[in-house]
Amino acid sequence: MKIDPISLRLFVAAMEEKTIAGAAEKQYIAASAASRRLAELEQQLQVSLFERSNKGMTPTPAAYALLSSARTVLNDLDSIGAQMLSYRSGSLGQVRIAANISAITQFLPHDLKSFLTLHPGVQVELDEKISSQVAQSVRSNQADVGILNAGQYGDGLQFFPYRQDELVMVAPQDHPLSAQASVRMQQALAHDFVGAHLGSAINHLIHLAAAQHSLPLHMRIHVTSFDAMCLMVSAGLGVGILPDGAARLYVGALGLRTLALDEPWAKRQLVLAVREGASRSRATDLLMRHLLGPMSPESQQA
Repeated sequence: MKIDPISLRLFVAAMEEKTIAGAAEKQYIAASAASRRLAELEQQLQVSLFERSNKGMTPTPAAYALLSSARTVLNDLDSIGAQMLSYRSGSLGQVRIAANISAITQFLPHDLKSFLTLHPGVQVELDEKISSQVAQSVRSNQADVGILNAGQYGDGLQFFPYRQDELVMVAPQDHPLSAQASVRMQQALAHDFVGAHLGSAINHLIHLAAAQHSLPLHMRIHVTSFDAMCLMVSAGLGVGILPDGAARLYVGALGLRTLALDEPWAKRQLVLAVREGASRSRATDLLMRHLLGPMSPESQQA
């Protein structure tokens, strides 16, 4: 039985997009061709992968079983290409990293600089995403390594402790809260907020705090970066919540106050994620060993 990798990629896309049209668009082929390929795949495997109806298609148990194997096979195929490219270019290979903004602004600049100093032959591609998107990028083989907030992201991923960070509140010097060294969310919710981008973990925590205290949330504006948040806070649009390491980059220049957040969720764990059971390139192993140190999988197996 010879299974076409293109059909496997289309199948994985159909599982992720939940429609043939969405999978076809993602794989840049016509919807009719996508439907035909999936039907041919079912014929090859002699099993039904989707139950089709006028409401759409529903994956069968066989489809979920195939999904894990398909991702592993496609990852191995991609790894072959990456390894051969490294031989042609004389490098040690390439690592694709997806990371949230907290890791990128606080820890990765130093960690990647020291890593690339030790391994100049490794090429690193870094993509910023919110944590849920980081997990999906690793699971779907769009990234080799993910760095994100600890949490529940479904099956298929393996996590390792990376760093800890702490969320703080920033406010203008003349803000009513600025005289305090620390603040509770119950107090802060009486004031306007400058929010992080929609879907971010920080925004989720703020909304959850408002719901727990049964208080309204006054979100004046959303921004997509911590520097933009601090600029908006400096302009008097509200208070903001961001990691302490990121806040230090801006508070001095913008004349802001940093207040400790007296909340249990203010201290967070960042984790490194890889696909569970997937083979890894030499470059990926080198990076994991560097980022995790004694916690690296290789050290744990020694």
